[in-house]
Amino acid sequence: MSTSTQSAASIQRLQHKRQTLEDAYSPPANFLEIDVCNPETHGVNKDRYTDYEVRMRTNLPVFRLKESSVRRRYSEFEWLRGELERDSKIVVPKLPGKALRLQLPFRGGGDGRFDDEFIEERRRGLEDFINKVAGHPLAQNEKCLHMFLQEQTVDRGYVPGKVRTT
Repeated sequence: MSTSTQSAASIQRLQHKRQTLEDAYSPPANFLEIDVCNPETHGVNKDRYTDYEVRMRTNLPVFRLKESSVRRRYSEFEWLRGELERDSKIVVPKLPGKALRLQLPFRGGGDGRFDDEFIEERRRGLEDFINKVAGHPLAQNEKCLHMFLQEQTVDRGYVPGKVRTT
């Protein structure tokens, strides 16, 4: 075979299968959808905090529940990040920043970290964080991620480890 025939064969296009309507509208082979939504602020004065609903839908076999909804505070996202940094072999993305400048007494009015604009910005950042983490195949086997996404309360005394699928 000549060199020009070899190079033409090596760059030949792959045959593609025409997509049918059934292919286009059937559920994807594997999916993991996580939404951080419905922020709610609770308490008064120093005991005030905001939590977020974390909704998950998946058909990945590694997850016990295929749908779940839990409420999580920013501090629980911090806990998850710390656990993943300590126990997994992945580079864990950063969380959206703390609201330190909004907590200062001379900030010039406003509702500080309970301001709707700040809460929405944080919600988007938390959603981005959890989707990056949960989308990583190695993180999907961590017990801490499963507890964070699927258990109503986070047991900070849990025994770290991998989820076993049978």
